[in-house]
Amino acid sequence: MNLDWGPLLLTFKLAAITTLILFLLGLPLAYSLAFSRSRFKPLFEASVSMPLVLPPSVLGFYLLLAFSPQQGLGLWLAQTLDIRLVFSFAGLVIASVIFSLPFMVHPLQSGLQNIPYSLVEASRTLGKSDLHTLFRVLLPNIKSSVLAGIVMTFAHTIGEFGVVLMIGGNIPGVTKVASIAIYDEVESLNYAAAHTYALLLSLISFAVLLLVYTNNRRAALPLTRN
Repeated sequence: MNLDWGPLLLTFKLAAITTLILFLLGLPLAYSLAFSRSRFKPLFEASVSMPLVLPPSVLGFYLLLAFSPQQGLGLWLAQTLDIRLVFSFAGLVIASVIFSLPFMVHPLQSGLQNIPYSLVEASRTLGKSDLHTLFRVLLPNIKSSVLAGIVMTFAHTIGEFGVVLMIGGNIPGVTKVASIAIYDEVESLNYAAAHTYALLLSLISFAVLLLVYTNNRRAALPLTRN
């Protein structure tokens, strides 16, 4: 059996780009949510968490409407910038960023909230900016949370199906990721290829989760006394 490695490589490319974008966007967002005292904070937290409870088909449907070149944002992008997001890799990236947002923001927010706020106040007292405080004071203290956010986002993106199918369709080399390839092989009754794809994704997902829990266990171990 000659396995087509294209869907797997495209999956890892999508997961890597999505994870990088979400780290850059999720870190300041998590910082804002962690230390915000606004009465609108629950509204923003609920918005960030929506992908956790929404069926992928619902999110995919509304993204499909938003990206459609026949109306709204999609029409403006097509006419003004000649950009078409439906059935494109760029569309997959945007959809994946939205769908995986809570998997990056929640671990970072939780880690930041567990840090004594006195560190933030001390940094500000010394005249340091919020950006300096975040990267030089807080971030080094939440390494486990950062790793958890990165790994969970990567793993979640690898396993996407519903949103990917609705936004990207099934275009080889462009939007056909591993989860779509499995669906195709099952429909074609090619169970051997489907099993290979599924087994590889299962092993990779298990490996990244094992990395997270191993790291969390080491971080939780008490310091030994001499």
